[in-house]
Amino acid sequence: MSAVKRLTPPQSRKVNALIKRECCNCVGGNCLLLDDGDECVCPQLISYSLLCKWFRVAVLPADKLLYAELMNTEDKRRCIECGASFASSSNSVKYCPECRKRITRRQAAERMRKMRSLLRDRGAKSLV
Repeated sequence: MSAVKRLTPPQSRKVNALIKRECCNCVGGNCLLLDDGDECVCPQLISYSLLCKWFRVAVLPADKLLYAELMNTEDKRRCIECGASFASSSNSVKYCPECRKRITRRQAAERMRKMRSLLRDRGAKSLV
């Protein structure tokens, strides 16, 4: 990545939260890599650009959706149910994580309903 990537304010908030939560070099808002005896504020926290190479390589991939959004990868997919973007590592995934739970429950209920009706029909035939 040769050009410096500019971040929108919502992207910047997500990046800052990710740094504070996941970056091993950010302690109390200070960067350990730039510390030469004096505390140095993490430049990634105060910038609207992707500056830190460590962040891009080691921390950003932890958030797949943000990584796909910022690095323009083709890992983003659209949910068939709600149309929201989500990160996917598989080609067979059709639903975002929120919809996936709901769809799985609905499909399981339909499958069990069908199985119960088949069992009920078999029981009625055996009585006749």
